Amino acid sequence: MLRSVDDLNNYTLMARDGEIGRCRDFLFDDAMWAIRYMVADTGKWLPRRKVLISPVSLGDADFAAHHLRVALEKEQIKKSPEISEHEPVSRRQEKEIHDFFGWDPYWTAPVLGRPSAFPPAMLKQARETATAVETKDTDNDSHLRSVQEVKGYHIHARDGKIGHVEDFIVDDETWVIRYVVVDTRNLLPGRKVLIAPKWVDSVNWGGQTMHIDLPKERIKNGPTYDPTAPVNREIEARLYDYYGRPTYWL
Repeated sequence: MLRSVDDLNNYTLMARDGEIGRCRDFLFDDAMWAIRYMVADTGKWLPRRKVLISPVSLGDADFAAHHLRVALEKEQIKKSPEISEHEPVSRRQEKEIHDFFGWDPYWTAPVLGRPSAFPPAMLKQARETATAVETKDTDNDSHLRSVQEVKGYHIHARDGKIGHVEDFIVDDETWVIRYVVVDTRNLLPGRKVLIAPKWVDSVNWGGQTMHIDLPKERIKNGPTYDPTAPVNREIEARLYDYYGRPTYWL
């Protein structure tokens, strides 16, 4: 199912043996636009620590109670490798975390025939990621981006600025980011439209700009995104038809 990342933020996180905090952020990799970690805010329980939870350990969300289940024990989380709250996450640190929890690393292809920590819906995406990042696997750079930091990036169309990044829509089975929500006005709220990451021509991470090779009017007049309504297949089909792009589900 497709979910707004903004909606998931602030959900209470429930480990197997109790509450551990709230969802504060998500980290995605810039090779595949897939969520790699949920960032937990553990408050006074584990102060000044960045606690990362892989999607393979995220369970069902209770959307009525605003709870997100985590398939781990509190003691496991407490003893997990420490990561500084204000520093980027390196590949070396990722390896330590994955080794500690026994998670399959997303940057290497799952071994065929071996039991995998990846849910079935994530296996194909995990193998694609391994191919995409094999030349980027260094000890110092894991190419992770914070969803909260990318929100607000300016959107540049072919002929000028068109708005900013407002939100992301994620598939909660594969944890792939399916759409960037674009607010077509920079100061006051405007029409919100959806753009698939595959349609993004380039991103200047340092300059906080996202470039799309489409005219401003084409983007501005796209199907309106309503944050109060779920993004279903009918809405997706209308969006892909408008832009004349091949769908990802066929």
